[in-house]
Amino acid sequence: MGNNYTGQLGDGAFNNTNRPEQIVSSGVIATAAGGISLFLKSDGSLWVTGYNGEGELGDGTFNTTNEPEQIVSNGVVSIASGESHNLFIKCDGSLWTMGYNGYGELGDGTFNNTNRPELIVSSGVSAISGGDLHSLFLKSNGSLWGMGYNGYGQLGDGTFNNTNRPELIVPCGVVAIAGGVAHSLFLKDDGSLWAMGWNDCGQLGDGTFITTNRPKQIISSNVVAIACGVSHSLFIKSDGSLWAMGYNGDGELGDGTCNNTNWPEQIVSSGVVAISGGYQHSLFLKSDGSLWAMGKNNSGELGDGFTNGTSAFPEQIYPSPQPVLTNSISSITNLQFNATCQFGGTFYLLAGTNLTQPLSQWTTVATNIINNHASNIFNSTLTNAVNPSAGQRFYILCSQ
Repeated sequence: MGNNYTGQLGDGAFNNTNRPEQIVSSGVIATAAGGISLFLKSDGSLWVTGYNGEGELGDGTFNTTNEPEQIVSNGVVSIASGESHNLFIKCDGSLWTMGYNGYGELGDGTFNNTNRPELIVSSGVSAISGGDLHSLFLKSNGSLWGMGYNGYGQLGDGTFNNTNRPELIVPCGVVAIAGGVAHSLFLKDDGSLWAMGWNDCGQLGDGTFITTNRPKQIISSNVVAIACGVSHSLFIKSDGSLWAMGYNGDGELGDGTCNNTNWPEQIVSSGVVAISGGYQHSLFLKSDGSLWAMGKNNSGELGDGFTNGTSAFPEQIYPSPQPVLTNSISSITNLQFNATCQFGGTFYLLAGTNLTQPLSQWTTVATNIINNHASNIFNSTLTNAVNPSAGQRFYILCSQ
């Protein structure tokens, strides 16, 4: 869902969508989105879709595509995306990169773009992350490495110098990494969270707005997952709680405000199992399989059916929460229905007297089209709507 002006949704069109749209029906095991979209299938094949002006698709051309294109047929085990470059790991632990390389983010010792996957490290790589113009990777021995743009210290090497070769940052103990536009996070095997780089909005979470070019410990223990947006950060603790810090001008932290914070703030108390940071929005997954989103929504990126404004509170996106009226009424005149609809779309008020009949066979008595957060109330007044002898039940259902 969201912006699709360069075909990054892979649906064969260039139209934005504000509701989740199925692109591939089965076999996908991992996804990554930056300036383009990548996905990995269970057979180890790598697929891409979207903008290709810098060769980031890795197909040997500079042609944009709005449909999934296979780049590697097998052997890929992990993928990551930056703004205009991409990385993947093969089953032999080798690291490959393609795309924009103006700051050395591909790590090949040059500053030349490439439109074909290029081998950077031959073995031992276990995890990868793409920042805006920098890249991070882990080796199987727990060492953290970085390359690319370092103007804000996001590589954490104690300098502000760019590098076009992989550089050792932390020698051991690192188990997870995340790159933002100009800041980076990593997680150590003791559950401690560390951060470095740009901190203008408090995205490092250290209580200051001071940029640092050295790793700084933010949380001492119990962190199990991390993610970065442009200038905000997210993490999950071992109790399933979700925490956030940094830029919040569009509600991407999900705390009900649009105020930045330079300290970690608890957003959800339990049940969160996965997180992702977008440009100015955030997504998280709960243990019941529900998908939630918050933040900016100008292109429909939240998937809630709207394309305006922001959501400063987490919204359930999938499964779709249905606004339902289930009260049985024996007799009434001028029955007034009101329901707050949590996402946009076409909503139908249904009525029926045979409660065992499928809803698809009930009568449609009113329709509201809701495409704006400011008018997300279903309103309808029915005159002499009820059969007193049979009783009726009413439901408001969405077309999707």
